[in-house]
Amino acid sequence: MTDLYSVLVRPLVTEKSNTQSSKLGQYVFVVRNDATRTVVKDALETLFDVTVARVNIVNAPAKRGRRGRSRRMVVRRPAFKKAIVTLAEGSKPLEIFEGVQ
Repeated sequence: MTDLYSVLVRPLVTEKSNTQSSKLGQYVFVVRNDATRTVVKDALETLFDVTVARVNIVNAPAKRGRRGRSRRMVVRRPAFKKAIVTLAEGSKPLEIFEGVQ
């Protein structure tokens, strides 16, 4: 882990993550494969100036599909790690998720 700025790769915006952010105060990020809960918590608290209550880490498996006439298994999308971050009560919402429908 080099620094806190390289821990968070990108926010993960899906229908489920939009519902979680608006109703539950949870935000989903794609993080580096070597990131831990404490590193993700430190990065979010430093970069966005919020208080983090919980961090859940999920390893999403690679998605495989069949392709062509040979019907061999081909990996199309690589595996990634995502972090579901719950903010503490009274924390301000993150600006990067504002305006996402």
